[in-house]
Amino acid sequence: MAAALDLSRIPAPSPRVVGDVSPNDGVVSLGPILQRDLESLFVWLNDVRAAALDLPYRPFDCVAYRDWLDRLPRETSQILFAIREVGRPEMVGFVLFKNFQSVYQTAELGVRIGVEGERGKGYGTRAVRLAMDYAWGVLNLHRISLHVLAHNERAIASYVHAGFETEGRLREAAFIDGQWRDVVMMGALRPKPAV
Repeated sequence: MAAALDLSRIPAPSPRVVGDVSPNDGVVSLGPILQRDLESLFVWLNDVRAAALDLPYRPFDCVAYRDWLDRLPRETSQILFAIREVGRPEMVGFVLFKNFQSVYQTAELGVRIGVEGERGKGYGTRAVRLAMDYAWGVLNLHRISLHVLAHNERAIASYVHAGFETEGRLREAAFIDGQWRDVVMMGALRPKPAV
């Protein structure tokens, strides 16, 4: 069994410096998760109100969280980015690529803006656009997909604004807060080169 990653021994670079060298659009950046982000990330993964917007709530205990963090650097099926407003050290959310299918050049995308007060400012849309640029230009993906609960209209509008299209609807596919909810399937294809 591999030894646990001792994050306290990793030097802590300035989030502003990391934001300056990470993919950014002048407003938000996508960069690595830093030591200082771990508490916020743990809370956001356990936020029952936010979960009601995108998945059934299941508590993520500290043992499972530590195990996930230990495996993440070696994991080839997931890539996690912190979303930061350029010039601010705090993480405002995260982007997660998962379920890579190398033969089909596809992956799934997940996004969460962690603090309610930071939602609705366009950070999610901007982060999704940056993630799409990364998917096309670095990962060489052909397609990105995601699932979103149909009642999360703000997220659906953000994904459409970023370039996703609705591809279908799964009726009563998720049981959230005591109700069956529809799930919207969305996808984006790599843009064809200009001729």
